[in-house]
Parts: sequence; C-alpha cells; structure tokens
Amino acid sequence: MEFRQISYFVAVIETGSISAASRRVHVAQPALTRQIRLLEEDLGTRLLVRHARGVQPTVAGRALFEEAVQLLDTRTRIRSRLSALGKGLIGRVSLGVTVTHLWVPEVATLLRRYRDRYPQVGFEVFPLLSGPQLERLREGQLDVGILYLDSAEQPGLVTRSLQHDHLMLAVPEASRWADAPPSRLAELAEADFVWGFRSVSPVYYDRVMAHFARLQFEPRVVQYGADNITILSMVAAGLGLAIVPAASRWHPMPGVRYLLLDELTRCDMPLWMAWRESNDSPALANLVDLVGSCFDAPGASGI
Repeated sequence: MEFRQISYFVAVIETGSISAASRRVHVAQPALTRQIRLLEEDLGTRLLVRHARGVQPTVAGRALFEEAVQLLDTRTRIRSRLSALGKGLIGRVSLGVTVTHLWVPEVATLLRRYRDRYPQVGFEVFPLLSGPQLERLREGQLDVGILYLDSAEQPGLVTRSLQHDHLMLAVPEASRWADAPPSRLAELAEADFVWGFRSVSPVYYDRVMAHFARLQFEPRVVQYGADNITILSMVAAGLGLAIVPAASRWHPMPGVRYLLLDELTRCDMPLWMAWRESNDSPALANLVDLVGSCFDAPGASGI
C-alpha cells in the first residue's frame, strides 16, 4: 500500500467516479483503475462497487476512506513540520549573553531581528558570565553564546568575532573622581576598588590582570561582586571604584559616572559568538547568519 494509491482512492471516493478522479489527480483512467486494483489486491478485499453512474465504497472501502483521510492529513503535517524544521522556521535556540552585553545596541538588534524573522522559534536568552557560558556550551546545555574568549581556538567550538571592546573606570557620581577624573591608573593606587571573582569569568579576569601587570598597577580591592551589574550597584552605593567593560555604559546605572582613561582603552576586550561544532540546528544557523547585519566586521573560525 503506497501513499500514491491512498490519495488516488480518496479522490475516487470524493468524486464518485474513476473518470472524475482521473481528471483531479491528472492520471489516465486505465492507470488509475490499475492502481485501485493493486490496492485491493494488497489489502485482500474489495474496496469499490462499480455501477452505471460511477462507484460506491464497500464497508471496507468506507473504513479505509476514513483512515486514509487522516493518514494523508498526518503526512501533510509531518512534511510541513519537517520542512519548517529544516529551514529553521520552528524549533528552539538557547542563547547565552554576558550580563554586560544584554543592553549593547548590536546585541539588542540581533535579538529583535531574529525574533521578528523567526517568530515561531522558541528563543531562550540567558544572562550568563563567560565562564558559565563556556561550560554549558561544551556540555550541550546551551546552543550558542556571546562571551569573552582568550582566542578563536576553542576545541569543539566554532567561534565568530563580533566586536572589540575596551575598559572604562566607573566611579560614584558623588566621589571626587567624578569632578576631577584621573589621567593615569597610578593616581588610583590608594583608592578602594570593587572587583569580580575570577571563577565566574576566568578569561576576562586574566586578561584584565595581565594588562594591569604590564602597567605595574595593582588595584586595592576591598569589595567583591558576582557580576558587573552587582559591581556597578556597589559603586553607585559609594563602596568603591570599578574597572568594567566599556559596554557597561549602555546599561544606565544611577549614581555611577563612567570615565575614559587612555591606559584602559588600550586593553582589548574582544567579544565572540561561539557554538558547538556538532550543532547542526537550522534555527541556530539562521541566528548566526543574522550576525553580519548587526555587527560591523564579524569573522568566523571553525575548529
């Protein structure tokens, strides 16, 4: 029993005659008659009773017609669903974004364009620091991440450069530094700093500390925060200064003033998109394809 024969049989029942069915399915009448006979032989029972005005289904024919209509509908739904999955029009994508970059215009544009273009895809966005993102990517708990990496070479991952960031100084708006900004980090040797834990974002932490080592600057850390939003909240409360990615300025924080220092702008903080090399999700591929229209000069590296 073939789908072709089933569709021919349904056409015969719905039109009431072999000749009318042959015109509907665009098959010569003798060929259509032969396919109906083959179907009857395959099922071992008569399906149609022929008379002068056309054909009528037997008891078995009526039963087959009811099942055949559902079967053809199911096939249509399956084809439609698989086609949509193959084109990335439905499905699910989980995206991790560093907390700092959730408000960056390019990232916000990427999220909006993807949602507008693929509204039926289950799009999940998780604010995660780079360290947890990398772990989840490698464990298959996250489809793609926007994060800091130390290089493009990441075993098992495909990486794509998004943009280059740098560092800024964040000071309490009521502090003396807000009115008289320092010109060098050395002027902040005695200042209190709010800092992050290395364990939550080792790549970011090590890159910043290596830059400070080259400048022979060591911040006097008196407070720690779990992420940049927490750190900036502590700065706003007057607990100390902080050195944060320049992207932080896109998240307005009352009570915080952002200051540019030449020594901080020379610390390159590259932002990457990364996903598992084995992830062949069309929905993910569509998200990656949109990156080029949202970021200035992306580049990809397959591992």
